[in-house]
Amino acid sequence: MLVLAAVLQVLIALAFVSIPLVRHRYGSDAKRNAEAELTRQGVPVTVLAENKLSFDAGGHETAAPVTVAVVMTILAALNLLGEPWGQVLTWIFQPIVLLGNALILYSQLTAVRSVESAFARKGDPTLQRIDVTALLKAAESGFPRWVLPTLQNIRHTVVFAGSALALTAAIIA
Repeated sequence: MLVLAAVLQVLIALAFVSIPLVRHRYGSDAKRNAEAELTRQGVPVTVLAENKLSFDAGGHETAAPVTVAVVMTILAALNLLGEPWGQVLTWIFQPIVLLGNALILYSQLTAVRSVESAFARKGDPTLQRIDVTALLKAAESGFPRWVLPTLQNIRHTVVFAGSALALTAAIIA
């Protein structure tokens, strides 16, 4: 059963690595589209950088998913080797990955509201007149159709189902 957990953990690692890879490849297109939308709305494109809105694979957009992928890979190796620590650490880290992915999904589902709230808190009239829905839709159009929603849904399915099954396999083993 620990071999099954290990295979699932490798798949989860790959799912997390897909995030920065896609953002690295298509993030500049998304940024270009977002900037074009801001220009259409008569808003300076500098508001993206000034408010730390990016669509590339910089900073935590790479560090967090790569860290999760490394942890999952280490757990997979321990489980493949039959190390007792692999099972124990799976019980500890797999629920954290599940919770983290739930937060990622929530942030994706509430992105418009979240950005609107952040802009409102700043009290800047320029930010408050931005049509955030149109801005984020323009940015999303910079990613190929297979990314949103297809890859995104596959990634969530792999992480949620894979984590649940890896936990079950670790418990049964």
